[in-house]
Amino acid sequence: MTGLLLASAVALLLAGCGGMTPGAMAPAGAPNASPTPTRACPQIDGADLPPDCVPYDPDNAMAQNERYRDRMEMSAASRAAAEEAVVALRPALEQLRAKGEVSPDSVQAALQDAGLDGIEMIGDERGTEFSANGPAGGCIFGVVSDDPLTTVEAGGHVMDGGCFTPRGGH
Repeated sequence: MTGLLLASAVALLLAGCGGMTPGAMAPAGAPNASPTPTRACPQIDGADLPPDCVPYDPDNAMAQNERYRDRMEMSAASRAAAEEAVVALRPALEQLRAKGEVSPDSVQAALQDAGLDGIEMIGDERGTEFSANGPAGGCIFGVVSDDPLTTVEAGGHVMDGGCFTPRGGH
């Protein structure tokens, strides 16, 4: 008898869950009372957005769009090896600049002589921007030009991958 009463009580409780309660989802096919967002709208201080908008921060969106140029972190060992290569490479590149030999061919030869691979460049006889794989990971990159500008740095890969910083945007 106790089992029958317990089963009846459970059945009554479960039957009560079948009805709609305030805030519950409507059954399939029933109209939805809230509009579905159909467009993105910039957040503007003090302005109410239409109900069909998904708000976004335009300044943050632009900053995120530029992240592809950011460099990733390097391990301490990779950074140390890349810094050693930078110190060894800098005099060769300075010598090219002093001679006025800053073309991509000259810079590529200097990078290869330093034992670097994965070399990418853009430039002409007035200067070359370059990147190469670091000896133990990461990247070595910089600029050699006919003005007194020669930079050689070590850093991680760019967010888009590789060592060369992409030109332009996405």
